[in-house]
Amino acid sequence: MRSTYALVAIAVVVVTTVGIGAFGLRLSRTTSDFLVASRTVSPVWNASAIGGEYLSAASFLGVAGLVLAYGIDMLWFPIGYTAGYLVLLVLVAAPLRRSGAFTLPDFAEARLESPLVRRLAAVLVVVIGWLYLLPQFQGAGLTLSTLTGAPRWVGSAVVAVVVAATVLAGGMRSITFVQAFQYWLKLTAISVPVLVLLWFWQRDGAPSPFGGDWSRPLAGTGGREHPLYTTYSLVLATFLGTMGLPHVLVRFYTNPDGRAARRTTLIVLGLLGAFYLWPPVYAALGRVYAADLVASGQADTVVLLLPGRVVGGTLGDLLGALLAAGAFAAFLSTASGLTVSVAGVLSQDVLHGGVRAFRLGTVLAVVVPFLLALVAGGLNLAETVGLAFAVAASTFCPLLVLGIWWRRLTVPGAVAGLLVGATAALVGVTATYLDVADGGWPKALLAQPAAWTVPLAFTSAILVSVATPRGVPEGTGRTLARLHTPEALEPA
Repeated sequence: MRSTYALVAIAVVVVTTVGIGAFGLRLSRTTSDFLVASRTVSPVWNASAIGGEYLSAASFLGVAGLVLAYGIDMLWFPIGYTAGYLVLLVLVAAPLRRSGAFTLPDFAEARLESPLVRRLAAVLVVVIGWLYLLPQFQGAGLTLSTLTGAPRWVGSAVVAVVVAATVLAGGMRSITFVQAFQYWLKLTAISVPVLVLLWFWQRDGAPSPFGGDWSRPLAGTGGREHPLYTTYSLVLATFLGTMGLPHVLVRFYTNPDGRAARRTTLIVLGLLGAFYLWPPVYAALGRVYAADLVASGQADTVVLLLPGRVVGGTLGDLLGALLAAGAFAAFLSTASGLTVSVAGVLSQDVLHGGVRAFRLGTVLAVVVPFLLALVAGGLNLAETVGLAFAVAASTFCPLLVLGIWWRRLTVPGAVAGLLVGATAALVGVTATYLDVADGGWPKALLAQPAAWTVPLAFTSAILVSVATPRGVPEGTGRTLARLHTPEALEPA
């Protein structure tokens, strides 16, 4: 019966997603509609859509799993995910919108007047997008397998097909409607069950989850070595990586102006804070009712399994079905945003533009990470996403911060920052996926590389720029004036 309720809930989410996407098709006609919704999305609507696409498999399932397995040090994941938007608000949001770009490669070329920097940015958008799409497909497979016993590839295939269909239908304008709906569904799906679980926990007089190493900071819970370094590196990756995530940045291009972009970011902070209250509560309850999931390597399933263990019966099945619906909404909305950003870059920089090229790019954006998900290893969902943050923080963060705020950035400096940051971070990602380090400092440095790759990327970009002063683009002054001049002061 539990699997029946879950399948019905997932089916409702899928059908609703496709239906809203079909509605978006009626409103999508031009390339601008497909890429940036013709820049007409209001702050409240856009913030809901950002919340929908940003709260991914890592947020819905992975955060609770990590906190359950490794203790309260992992609370830095939701803190960092949210605080990253504060950094984005202060440093990037409004200037990026004023750039007039459609994609990150557009911004890179506009700021540095270099086709080479644009091509490097395009490659990195695709790499980061695929790296972030991978855990969405893994999470979908895990959810469907946990609730119904189906092979893991089935859940991945469902998400891949639905996302491709939705994006093919109407691009950015279509998925804006989808993602805004899915944020509120996810918030409802994660908050309502946990309130019921807390009531049962209190009613039954169950023991407190707090005690021992699990609730002590930097205790190395779960056998994790060098917890202080890991924490600082994680903070740096999540705080700075947000501004380098292509599917996050592309949403700011849909705002009418820079002021609307700032308002959007403020609203997003509130929406994310409301959501991230709950995953740690599931982890705490998991210490009481589902501690065995850690030893079995299934900590990521704690959110899905708790209703059956705490409540049981039909009510437990219904709560589990609601959580399954929210989880699938998380996979679909994040995967949709990532697919649009990757497809936009593929269509503009590889397939020569146009709606037909965008649709072909959509297929490529989905197929590659789906195939990778079939052979990927068993990293925790939030850890996989954390690696994507580390790559983003080591590449696009230096490019954006220096490109917006430092007029002496040169083309060779930008190229050096991108290449050094990308190479260093991807070495860490590859080594972590292949599990080549046995332990100690090598494993810690590779599993959480941001603490050394971000400073390395910034230093490379600055030193090479200082050494090549003639590489400053001729139009730098004009470009920076456009980025920093409020729309109200611009001439009519």
